[in-house]
Amino acid sequence: MARIGEVQAPAATRDALARGRLRASLVPDLLVEARRIVNTVIAGWHGRRKRGIGENFWQFRPYVEGDSSRIDWRRSARDDHTYVRDREWEAAHTVWLWADPSPSMLYKSTGASVSKQSRALVLALAMAELLSRSGERIAWPGLTDPFTARNGAERIAAQLMHAGDLPAKPDLTDIRRFCDIVIASDFLDPVEETMEWLDVLARHGVRAHLIEVADPAEETFPYAGRTEFTDPETGEKLTAGRAEMLGDEYRLLYTARRQELAGWCRRLGWSFTVNHTDRLASDALVRLHMAMTADGGYAGSGRTGQPGKAVGA
Repeated sequence: MARIGEVQAPAATRDALARGRLRASLVPDLLVEARRIVNTVIAGWHGRRKRGIGENFWQFRPYVEGDSSRIDWRRSARDDHTYVRDREWEAAHTVWLWADPSPSMLYKSTGASVSKQSRALVLALAMAELLSRSGERIAWPGLTDPFTARNGAERIAAQLMHAGDLPAKPDLTDIRRFCDIVIASDFLDPVEETMEWLDVLARHGVRAHLIEVADPAEETFPYAGRTEFTDPETGEKLTAGRAEMLGDEYRLLYTARRQELAGWCRRLGWSFTVNHTDRLASDALVRLHMAMTADGGYAGSGRTGQPGKAVGA
C-alpha cells in the first residue's frame, strides 16, 4: 500500500541550532503566505473601531437636541444641518496568539497541501497582521508582552525565528480578564488534559477562540492492510495487521473528542473552528472574524465550565 502520510522532520539532525535555522528559513515564507491570505479577507475585516474618547477624527454626524458633543461650525456652515465631530475610541484591545509547536503538528498526508504546523503558524501570523492593521495590541504567550505596532506580524515572526525550543503548552496564567486568545492546535491530547490547561482562561474571564487544525487523513482514517503507526510525541509504534478493522472505532473516538471540546467551548462562550489542511486557511479567518466581532460577552463571570466525561483521542 502506498504511503498516505508522514511526519515532516523539523531538521536533518536533532541539533537545536539546526532546528532553529530551519524555523528561521520557514518563517519568512509563512509570513508571505499569511499576508496573501489576509489580502483575500481584509475587505470584510473592520476591526473594533467605534466612537469614543480619543484624539483622532472618527466621523461627522447630525446634531440632536441635548447632545453633549461640540458642534463643528465649519462643517455645519456647508449646508442647512448642524453637525458634531466624533472622535475615535482609542482603548485598544489585547489579543494573544499561539500556534502549537508540538511534534504531532508536523504531520502531513498526501491529501494535504501543508503540515498542520505550517497551517497553524500561517493562521497566527495572519491574525497578527489583521489585528495590527486594526490598531489592536497583540502578544504571544511565553514570547512577547502585549504591544501595538503596524508591523506586528513581522515582529512576532522575528521573535519566532530566534526563539529556542518552545514549550508544548505555554503558561497562560498572566492572561487577564477582557482579553482574547486565539489558539491553533490539533488538540489531540485527551480532552480532560486540554480542559485542565485552558481552565485558567475561563477562571480569569478570558475569551478564547480555538482553531483545530486537522489533516484529512486523521479524520477519515484511510488506512488498510498491514500498517505501522508511530506516536510523534513518544516514538512508540503500533503495527496493525488489518488497519481497516480499526477505522470505525477510531473515527468514533476522533469525532467524540472534537464534539466534547466544542461543546465545552460553547458553554463558556468561546468559539471553536475546524480548519482542514486540504482547504483554504482563509475559511478559518472568516469564521474567526465573525466570532471575535460578535456581540456576545466574555466568559468573564468567573465561572468554570463543568464538562462531562471527556473522551481522549
